[in-house]
This record gives sequence, C-alpha cells and structure tokens, in this order.
Amino acid sequence: MTIDLLSLASFVLITTYTPGPNNISSASMGVLFGYRKTSKYLLGITIGFFLLMILCGWISKTLLQLFPAFEGYLRIIGGVYILYLAWHTFRASYDFDEEEQKVLGFTRGFLLQILNPKAIVFGLTVYSTFLGRFELSVITLPLSAAILAGLTFTAISTWALFGAAIRTYLKNKVISRVINTLLSLLLVYTALKISGVLEIFQ
Repeated sequence: MTIDLLSLASFVLITTYTPGPNNISSASMGVLFGYRKTSKYLLGITIGFFLLMILCGWISKTLLQLFPAFEGYLRIIGGVYILYLAWHTFRASYDFDEEEQKVLGFTRGFLLQILNPKAIVFGLTVYSTFLGRFELSVITLPLSAAILAGLTFTAISTWALFGAAIRTYLKNKVISRVINTLLSLLLVYTALKISGVLEIFQ
C-alpha cells in the first residue's frame, strides 16, 4: 500500500500556503492587530480545520468501503479539481484589501471552516484521492488530520506574522508570476499523476 509522497506533498503544501479564506483573513488580522491579538482566531481556524479533516476522512473512507469502484472516478475528479486549482494559482493575487474593523475571535475562525469550500474540497481530495488506499483507523485518521491542521496553523501563522511583507514582496509582477507559474506547474504534475494520465506514457 503506497502513497505518492511527492504528489501529496506538492498538493498539500501549495494548497495550504497559497491565498485562500484562511490565509488572507489571517494576514489582514495580523497586519491590523498583531499576532498576539490574532492568536485566538488562528486557534479557531486550526481546531475547526482539524475536525473538518476528520469528517472528510470518515466520509471518504465510508464512501470507498461501500463503493470501491468509485476510487478511479474520484481520482479523475480530484485531478480535474487540482487542474482548476492550478489555473487559479497561476492567476493568484496576493492582495488583501478588505480590512476587518474589529479583531475576530476563536468562534469566527472555527465557523469559517464550515463555510470554507476550499478546505472542504481539499479534505475530500486528500482522503479520497491521495489516501484512498491507505487504511484509516481510530489512530491514523486523527493523526493525519492533526498533521494537516498543524500545517494549516503554520501557514496562517506565517501569513499573520509576515502578511505585510508577503504582500509587498509579491506585488512585484515578475516575482509573483514566476512563483505562481512554478506552483501551478507542480499542481498540473500532481493532477496528471493521481489521475493516472502519466502512467499511459510510461
């Protein structure tokens, strides 16, 4: 039972660290109020994301147990989604102009995950496409969810701490275009790999 670690790592890291509701809101909060006042909001995001990943893992495992033949279709669907993500990564903007008027707390960060389609599709893709053949147990499911949530915490913390610097640095059109191109190409490779397209040419 093998896992394509390169494809998995590329997908998880790029998706986690590129702009999305969690990162953009954390950057805005960090710039406006500082990291310390933003920490409860970040903790809410992290715990909400952890519970969401457990739910996504359970749903994916149940679906694949009931309908094993779905795995091939889910890989294709996952590949298409990652291609869609690659296109948006290529065109990504690193601006966050909508400023919050007051510091947000734990509850807002926690509830954001329920309304965060990027996080939901991310979780379903990870567990059905990359970890579909991996045995998830009462130990491995929470452990994998904790690892993903930990990566999310490092990402939102990075954006909260260095949001202003990231925004200034990536406003350079040449730099942002090069970074976006490299990240999107990695995602394209990942999409082709998990969907089985590359195996045709081997």
